[in-house]
Amino acid sequence: MKINKNNTGKKIELTVELSWEELKPYLDEAAKKISKDVKVEGFRPGHVPYDILKKKIGEMEIVQEAANAAINKTASKVLKDEVKEDEHLIGQPQVKLTKVAVDSPLEYKINISLMPEIKLSKYKELGIKEKKVEIKDEEIEKVIKDLQNMRAKEKITDHAVQDGDKVLVDIDMFLDKVPIEGGQGKGTAVMVGGDYIIPGFDKELIGAKKNDIREFKLPYPKDHYQKNLAGKIVEFKVKINEVYEREVPKADEEFAKTLGAKSMDDVKKQIKENMEAEQKQKNEQKMVIEIFETILKSTSFSHIPDSMVHSEAHNMIHELKHNVEQQGAKFEDYLIHIKKSAEEMEKELMPEAEKRVKTSLMLSEVVKIEKIKVEEKELTEAIEKQLEIYKDNPEMKKKADTPEFKNYVQYNLINQKVIDKLKEWNVVN
Repeated sequence: MKINKNNTGKKIELTVELSWEELKPYLDEAAKKISKDVKVEGFRPGHVPYDILKKKIGEMEIVQEAANAAINKTASKVLKDEVKEDEHLIGQPQVKLTKVAVDSPLEYKINISLMPEIKLSKYKELGIKEKKVEIKDEEIEKVIKDLQNMRAKEKITDHAVQDGDKVLVDIDMFLDKVPIEGGQGKGTAVMVGGDYIIPGFDKELIGAKKNDIREFKLPYPKDHYQKNLAGKIVEFKVKINEVYEREVPKADEEFAKTLGAKSMDDVKKQIKENMEAEQKQKNEQKMVIEIFETILKSTSFSHIPDSMVHSEAHNMIHELKHNVEQQGAKFEDYLIHIKKSAEEMEKELMPEAEKRVKTSLMLSEVVKIEKIKVEEKELTEAIEKQLEIYKDNPEMKKKADTPEFKNYVQYNLINQKVIDKLKEWNVVN
């Protein structure tokens, strides 16, 4: 086996060559494996002689299977033998078959990134201001109003649409009399007097009755997420399908009881506490981001591994896909709606992916300098908590009881520890 090593300072590239003689044992293994799925008259599965199998399917298919087996068997040993202790690797090795042919040497390459040199400047006493939590009375009143609307009683009515009604409508949208792609909606619910995507839309329905058709024009907000419509005058054709009269409950003691409270004062108190907790969490998230960005400004990296950035961008696509599917939509439909491919989305996410990778590397450096670690007892307790959560889910419990899951929990615990330390060092009242 011949090995050529090239250390660029950013990555190590290992070119591995196996002679045809070295590949022969793998050829026999490959032939045996393939013959289990190839029917040859007169031979049992897995016992077809090499020469007969070669005539049946072609030798190149056997060579390809043998090449994969040889790489799987030798790659980890090559890395172990060729990489020195002071060459700190990061990320997963990328293995690529580069040459394969009958009666010729096999060649493959292993590329693996090197940990960049990280120079931290100031990461303590940054003086990040802690934002005060303040909930206004009108915010609480808005939540109460929303709760009232959620518990409103509805009944179909034949009166004309008026403020406070719910209307089911079919909507067709046009730009210069040309139908807008995706601008049609059937059975859309509109709350008259409530917030709607297009300001003023609900008011245009007032006075209409069932089966009436209303045609009108409205400007789309300039900051609307649909750039093709933002700031433009859109024509609407709206058919009224049904009108519902809504009886909204009063915010009194009886209403409070439906919410599991004794009085409206208790309701307001609980709402305020929930909103304070939510705002505190958001403020902390913003503070942590501010700490990260402040430290990153004065941190230098010898290089950022491309493989890590691509991997992070790929993970971000998976996060987005999961979020879209959690809302009951298909990711493919979402991509069609925004007129982009998954590859284009991933390319757009690259700058943010690089920022995430830099943040992760910066945190790792702080962990190393400050000697932050997770005690075995802490790790055991955290894993036991997770296993308790999954006690009624055998499949998830099986996944949680693996070395990979242990590493995942340990990584999260260390991350949380370093974040807590950074807040302790840098946040002031």
